[in-house]
Amino acid sequence: MSEFIGYENREGILLSSSNLLKATGSYLEAGGITMDDFLRQLYQDRTSDLHTLGVMMVESKDHNDAITDYFDVVLLVIVSENKPMWETKHYTYNGDKVAMHLVHTEQLNSWLINSSNRRVFDWVMNGKVLFDRNEFVKDFREQMFDFPLEERKLRIGVEFAKLIRRFTDGKALFNTGHELDAYNQILHALHHLARLSVIEHGFYPEVTVWQQVKQIEPEIHKLYSELVTGEEPIGKKLELLLIANEFELTSKTRLGSSHLLDLMASKSEPWSIEELKTSLEVSEYSLDLTILLEFLVRKGYIDVVRVQTKGNGIYHRYYEVGKTFS
Repeated sequence: MSEFIGYENREGILLSSSNLLKATGSYLEAGGITMDDFLRQLYQDRTSDLHTLGVMMVESKDHNDAITDYFDVVLLVIVSENKPMWETKHYTYNGDKVAMHLVHTEQLNSWLINSSNRRVFDWVMNGKVLFDRNEFVKDFREQMFDFPLEERKLRIGVEFAKLIRRFTDGKALFNTGHELDAYNQILHALHHLARLSVIEHGFYPEVTVWQQVKQIEPEIHKLYSELVTGEEPIGKKLELLLIANEFELTSKTRLGSSHLLDLMASKSEPWSIEELKTSLEVSEYSLDLTILLEFLVRKGYIDVVRVQTKGNGIYHRYYEVGKTFS
């Protein structure tokens, strides 16, 4: 008999092999249940739950496939119920490893907006659809292909804020002689610049983002290649790349700040930093908001408005779109 370890029903009760097989009737006397039967048992009871919107399967190409975290199969279950935003279960059957991820739609969108879990992009776009309630998965994929303008502007804003953070940190480290730490920051800055470029051209950044950039903006790919494979001393490479990065930042500033500037232009009164943080509603955007604002103030895109407090000579610092750009 084939080995079966660990199956939970929707109530979280662990069933033994014998009880499971009696309950499902899927045991085949000639050799046990098949892998397809096993996978079906994992997700089938969830398809009857109205909160389950879709189920997708991703199979590893080999045992060293990082897309599946070295598991043989990944099941992605998209849900809309108020449970943990992301729940993971691991199973094993007949020597194969299976991971099941139950992901809330809000968490899924957050990962895609922040580029913080790019494997999910691959799972959603390339996974085999096992269940699709009211064509949710089909519509979601079409939306990703279309990449609506407003979502694109938001994602560009997130990447631009991260780019500013990494670039300024890298420049400061380089100027104080910490070349290896500066190298790490500039490398990350180039990754954000690459993703920004891909999004600008209407595509979602994939795991192989540099292959995308090579086709879209070879100049940015060349910067990355020079940093990683160039033979010059690290200090010389960083010096040249900081100059090139400065130019790229200047050329992308209008594009990268458009989401924030549009938000700020939506009301006539100046904004406090807390109002902006609350309105952005994207935590990874808000983390780098202060340095982004200061960068845009220095570039003249945003003006500072002083508002008197009760303290003598003490002012609140508010922000509004610069007169040149309003």
